[in-house]
Amino acid sequence: MLCDLCKQNVATVHLTQMVEGKTKKVDLCESCSKDKGVDDPTGFSLADLLLGLGAAQEIEHAMPGGDAKCPHCGFTQADFKKSGRLGCAECYTTFAEGLEGLLKTMHKGTRHVGKIPQSFKQNLDLSDKLKSLQNKLEKAVVEEDFEAAARVRDEIHQIKNKIASLTPG
Repeated sequence: MLCDLCKQNVATVHLTQMVEGKTKKVDLCESCSKDKGVDDPTGFSLADLLLGLGAAQEIEHAMPGGDAKCPHCGFTQADFKKSGRLGCAECYTTFAEGLEGLLKTMHKGTRHVGKIPQSFKQNLDLSDKLKSLQNKLEKAVVEEDFEAAARVRDEIHQIKNKIASLTPG
């Protein structure tokens, strides 16, 4: 297996990281691993390896004011370059300007939405639809469109029955 950076020497250093449930691997030869500081924790730029060659320079350009420090945890741009991680939730606000582009390349979006169990999501979607239908019903009644109101009322009953069937107990 050849080194991912120089594409010439045999890879002897293998780094693996799980990102969004997918395994990302970087295979380096001894020379490239030393050049990247893998054997020296103070010089090692995980961001460089994960985001591609030269990512550390992109971070410097994207995050102006390299001396910026998170007021909550004291994390700096240099700390981010070395670890590839931020220190706390407040870091996202402190370094927001430079992080947006980087987050877009690493994740699906720039806003964390989290995960919820499928059954809960289904229940939540049905509740949202129920609210929408109730608004529609009120509007139909105000406009005295009683046929539409009856259809919406029937739809509301169906949604309520679905919610009741999904609710345990």
